[in-house]
Amino acid sequence: MLNIIFFGTPQFAVPTLEALIAHPDFNVLAVVTQPDKRRNRGNELSPCPVKTLALHHHLTVWDPKSVKKDGETLAKLRSLAADFFVVVAYGQILSQEILDMPKYGCINGHGSLLPKYRGAAPIQWALVNGESVTGMTTMLMDAGMDTGAMLLTSQLPIQLLDDAHQVASQLAQQSAELILETLPKLAAGEIQPMPQNAEAATYAPLIQKADYELDWSLPAIALHNKIRGFYPNCGTPFRQGTLKILKTIPLHPQVATALPPEFTSLTEQLVQEAASGTPATPGTLIAVIKNQGAIVQTAEGGLLLQEVQLSGKRVQSGWDFANGCRIEVGERVGQSEDS
Repeated sequence: MLNIIFFGTPQFAVPTLEALIAHPDFNVLAVVTQPDKRRNRGNELSPCPVKTLALHHHLTVWDPKSVKKDGETLAKLRSLAADFFVVVAYGQILSQEILDMPKYGCINGHGSLLPKYRGAAPIQWALVNGESVTGMTTMLMDAGMDTGAMLLTSQLPIQLLDDAHQVASQLAQQSAELILETLPKLAAGEIQPMPQNAEAATYAPLIQKADYELDWSLPAIALHNKIRGFYPNCGTPFRQGTLKILKTIPLHPQVATALPPEFTSLTEQLVQEAASGTPATPGTLIAVIKNQGAIVQTAEGGLLLQEVQLSGKRVQSGWDFANGCRIEVGERVGQSEDS
């Protein structure tokens, strides 16, 4: 039996911890996670998803503010003499002192096909950049940012209408499966760690508030990718408030074959109309489609607003939004009424 200490924080890490707890060949000695945070409207301190699961299974939990500076936690980690530290979306940098503690090393489950998308937000940036495939990589951690030698990988195709939550849910399950495969094989010497090609590396930095702003002078595909990559946070000025845009359909010939038939024909219609006249200014609401919603003109193609949220309101379908706000063709998004 392999003795494990698990490091993780958000929901993404939960399936891996669940799999380790349930598997008879692994013994989870303790869980290290982030401190409780104030969440929701009540602003009360509440534990993260990993801590909630760990406590449910009566596991030992440590949640230091800084694990590499907390002498008590460091002493406990060392005393348990674990075979592996397993790290999935923990959220803190581990010092070399910590990396050297377990017998076989620290194994990280990272949500990309390394060396692409090293960093804090690999799933989101893969979608924003329009990748058609992503995956999970297990690696032997070193002192760099996701630079350790790779162990095993698994791939996941990305569909045109997938958003970050959907992709993360699938990758979280792949993470659990890949970790369960990696640990015994590495301990048995059946995996040869493979150094990453640093020249092929790309980065997925922390997402900033400004990243959520939508620029309607971009093509429909670029806007769609940004909205689904940063789901559910992208927004644009509309009338006297902000309109969050959660789900869209890009009406552009480049992706028409990947859309359901009704949207393919709608794309063809827009192309014909654009060819016969002067295109509207980007950001203009150019049509309202019954039972679907409003279409916004972009630099290239139209963007159908399929799911939105007005300031202070609940999430609603694009059609309910168009009806409720009495959307008129010629209105603009991307600018407030008083601008």
